[in-house]
Amino acid sequence: MVPCHDDEHHLEYALRSVLAQDPGPDLMQIEVVDDASARDPTPLVRAVGGARIDVHREPANRGHVATFNTCIERARGDYVHLLHADDGVRPGFYARLGAALSARPEVGAAFCRYIAIDEHDQWTGIAPLEQPEAGILDGWLAKLATGQRLQPPCIAVRRRVFDVVGLFDDRFSSYGEDWDMWMRVAASYPVWYEPEPLALYRVSGSSLSSSALRTGENVRQLLAVIDLNRSRLPADRVEQLTTAARRETARTAVRRAVRLARAGDTRGAVAQLRWSLRADRSLRTIALASAGAALVAAEDVGRRRRRTKAP
Repeated sequence: MVPCHDDEHHLEYALRSVLAQDPGPDLMQIEVVDDASARDPTPLVRAVGGARIDVHREPANRGHVATFNTCIERARGDYVHLLHADDGVRPGFYARLGAALSARPEVGAAFCRYIAIDEHDQWTGIAPLEQPEAGILDGWLAKLATGQRLQPPCIAVRRRVFDVVGLFDDRFSSYGEDWDMWMRVAASYPVWYEPEPLALYRVSGSSLSSSALRTGENVRQLLAVIDLNRSRLPADRVEQLTTAARRETARTAVRRAVRLARAGDTRGAVAQLRWSLRADRSLRTIALASAGAALVAAEDVGRRRRRTKAP
């Protein structure tokens, strides 16, 4: 299922990566679910895949979380893979994850490592190795509770699992809805891991321009997920894991502040720094936030000087 909104620039890349390992219509549904894009993607879809790929268009824009849920509701298969219109999969993704889910009916989901790619499809990073061999992850719930460790294109979920854990929570409109979902799945089912990097997750410069980052709303939503996660964790580890999660969220906010400052967004950088201290007040985080604030200030001064000197 391919959720799409004004992603025509990369949609062909995503669809061709799926078609390259298409087992046929009897075994796999391929459908683009378009969230009222300004330009109808249907002609592009037809040019790439002909009638092999279905297209469903929403009459009005509802946001990406609602589109995720529409994808799940429209999915007809036993396993659901949500592939953003700007992401992709590598050969073997469906065969390996499908085989794992088929062989282990107790498993609720299967995921692989992912490779980060840029606007030009170049590899820029790779997800950390969770374990060296394929298999069910031991202690996955506790590990995932400390921070988001996977992205939607790298995971396939058994369709009936959504009937048990529910759909994506639309209270998390911009950040954390996927983390919340993977936590719900991990709290209820074993999860299979494939160490081979078979998914491609696009990280673009435009992601820094979101209003959630510029206001710190992203951190607020992540903290709300952390609060919800408390009820899913072992009672004897709730405080430890919650503290670790808040700390990781705070430090990620500091790193985002630095990136925003370098991109010229001082306001967004300051918002991230403020929310980092709301997330965690440990001495280490305070020191990191202070160092980040100094860098933000230096970037702002340098930018002002460059403007002054410009002809």
